[in-house]
Amino acid sequence: MSTLEHFDSNPRLSRVVVHNDLAWLSGIVAADCSQCIEGQTRQILQRLDQLLADVGSSRERLLSVQLWMSDMKADFATMNTVWTDWLNGAAAPARATGQVVFDDPAIRLELIATAACQA
Repeated sequence: MSTLEHFDSNPRLSRVVVHNDLAWLSGIVAADCSQCIEGQTRQILQRLDQLLADVGSSRERLLSVQLWMSDMKADFATMNTVWTDWLNGAAAPARATGQVVFDDPAIRLELIATAACQA
């Protein structure tokens, strides 16, 4: 039987679930939502790097990413610039971006990801 591991869990969710060398990451938002889209994107990607490292993965092993934005018209280009710089030449994962209304209007971006872990 394959192991199912839950990381950084509370009664509502686990930040990461790992099964069969795949990691599913729940939504990540910026810790400081008073920042602009550039600052929020950088915070989220830094947190993503840490969560991936915690489960033996990395940005190079990302399979799929969903990005949810509060204002794609205003923020899409800037977010993409930060995203591309962060990838730093790594192969880009499958990705989808959509617009959503968040319960906190200060949130500009949320990221959800799936990644392969080290075998």
